[in-house]
Amino acid sequence: MDRVWTIAGSLEPVPVLSRLDLVPEPVAAALKTLDGADRVAVAPIDASLADTAEFCAHYGSPLAASANCVVVAGKRGDQVRHAACMVLATMRADVNGVIRKRLDARKASFALMDETVALTGMEYGGITPIGVPADWPILVSPEVAAAPELIVGSGIRGSKILIPGDVLMKLTGAEVLPGLA
Repeated sequence: MDRVWTIAGSLEPVPVLSRLDLVPEPVAAALKTLDGADRVAVAPIDASLADTAEFCAHYGSPLAASANCVVVAGKRGDQVRHAACMVLATMRADVNGVIRKRLDARKASFALMDETVALTGMEYGGITPIGVPADWPILVSPEVAAAPELIVGSGIRGSKILIPGDVLMKLTGAEVLPGLA
């Protein structure tokens, strides 16, 4: 991959398939089968700077190019449905409106930290839609889907993934959800 990432700031991205040691197993497994993975990069970061605002300030990456993955749990009766939701870091996910309706839930909220970590095999603060359970929808805001370059979590706090929006949309279960953010 000879791609130049204009959003990388001081990061030194490398092809993700050459550094699967920088992502947890569920993410590595998903990347190995992702159409377009050759257009995805990863870069190590200081894990203490994984939170979006601190990351962007330290590494010089634009906040508008960062997309956050939040896990939402929707409940109807005894049934709980989870979704990975992707919105730009400059926007907020509409959990109790659009997401709740899409999950056909009476109540929706951000999933608990321990539950999210257990279900995904990822570190909290590094959650990514790449490698979430196959039966989860990946709900993507139109802005994220259309982005030519994004920085997203890698599944751990010690690295970030750089990915075009169109490649993100090739994940199993990915769908654009208008009004998500």
